[in-house]
Amino acid sequence: MPAVFITYSLAYLDRTNYGFGAAAGMAQTLHISAQRNALLGSLFFLGYFLFQIPGAAYARKKSATRLVFMALLSWGFLAGGTGIIKQYWLLAIDRTLLGVAESLILPAMLILLSDWFTRSERSRANAILILGNPVTVTWMSAVTGYLIKAFGWQWTFILEGIPSILWAFVWISIVRDRPEQASWLDKESCEQLSRELDNEQKGLPRIANLAATLRQPGVLILCAQYFFWSIGIYGLVLWLPSIIRAGSSKGMGVVGLLSAVPYALAVIMMLVVAYFSDRTLNRKRFVAPFLLLSGVTFFGSFMVADSNYWLSYAFLIVACGGMYAPYGPFWSIVPEMLPKNVAGEAIALVNSFGALGGFLGAWGVGQLTAITGSSRAGFFAMSMGLMLSGGLMYCLKPAEPAQETQAA
Repeated sequence: MPAVFITYSLAYLDRTNYGFGAAAGMAQTLHISAQRNALLGSLFFLGYFLFQIPGAAYARKKSATRLVFMALLSWGFLAGGTGIIKQYWLLAIDRTLLGVAESLILPAMLILLSDWFTRSERSRANAILILGNPVTVTWMSAVTGYLIKAFGWQWTFILEGIPSILWAFVWISIVRDRPEQASWLDKESCEQLSRELDNEQKGLPRIANLAATLRQPGVLILCAQYFFWSIGIYGLVLWLPSIIRAGSSKGMGVVGLLSAVPYALAVIMMLVVAYFSDRTLNRKRFVAPFLLLSGVTFFGSFMVADSNYWLSYAFLIVACGGMYAPYGPFWSIVPEMLPKNVAGEAIALVNSFGALGGFLGAWGVGQLTAITGSSRAGFFAMSMGLMLSGGLMYCLKPAEPAQETQAA
């Protein structure tokens, strides 16, 4: 789990520092319009959308660890390239390819965890994986602000791309795809874990292929739900520094610290929600209410953004915690609803729709801010997306535990 956490942390470091480059004057340095700058931030998600399912298929059939190794090397070089490339069209290609490289990471990681953790542990394991998101943004928000102040945004991109390249070699040397490949796990423990995972599979429906999963209403609901969720999450991640700086007269260093606080609450809420989700083996109960809370507080931030900056910021802290809290239970739903032969690709399909929502959130929020000259319209769009996401979860039929699990 520490290796998984660090790897996903590095993915988010190289994914979200773009927002700080934008806030630090990237568009002015490269002489590009605010609309083209918003497109640059969102092109990542088009690349992220394209290779989700092929990547998941490779991870399931071949090796998740090798796929992650290649992705680490690729996104480290591509993230560093953001600070080197000067031509707009080359930068657009670089950001798209960065999305392709990082599209491989989440499905591969979730497939890896499903081969190591049983149902009663899965929400917490997923939460620790996804914690790489808010934890990274917490310290990255503070560190990146001061790096930009000290070295400029170009060197910041280069410096923050190097750790991924170095970590790739650590990852491939210590992480194994399945328990039977781990030298540190004794044979008896390995066999017991394998039996428990096999028993869980017996309680799931038999589905031949990915095409057949599209006839499962729950899969389509999750795709739509994650689409709207991602409008809020990625709109916030990419444009929070710019939103905070627009309302604050402080420098980039203080903007970085203010950007870190919402993610600190998110870390606490993710751990607490994952714990109780595993205790009750109920997933929907720990997803929908928090997304609705996040949407409502985003709307509150939208309502007071122009009249009371600090109240708007307080609403934003709660909204951030609410939108991150359900990640652990959410990513436990698919492997508890579908058998192993299609669960990985189904996760990738759901995450692909999240990428489309991320594109709309990143591009749409940036466009609304550029057109209106205010963050209020973007806040409103993100709040509506989150409320729709929470509402759709109530349409999902809960996954029933396997009989073997209930008997245990």
